[in-house]
Amino acid sequence: MAIEKIFVHKNVASALKLGQARGVAIVAATLHGLEIAEYTPRQVKKTVVGNGAADKAQVQHMMQALLKLSGLPQSDAADALAVAVCHGQTSRGIL
Repeated sequence: MAIEKIFVHKNVASALKLGQARGVAIVAATLHGLEIAEYTPRQVKKTVVGNGAADKAQVQHMMQALLKLSGLPQSDAADALAVAVCHGQTSRGIL
């Protein structure tokens, strides 16, 4: 399972909520015997866009192009897809 490391910029309350959700996901993965790979936002962007400082619109565009989606994915969906693509390319080179 691939998961993005938490990045705190300004909103600490959001980071706390993300940390809780992330913790639940990690526990669930562990209980099912899944290996967990963590990637920083910069790693994910560098892998899928080629620029670690890419903005959300660039990530959305690349996910649409790479995955041949009929429409532009929502920002959060694009981020999740980007983590999956990063994991596929990084861990096994399957994509």
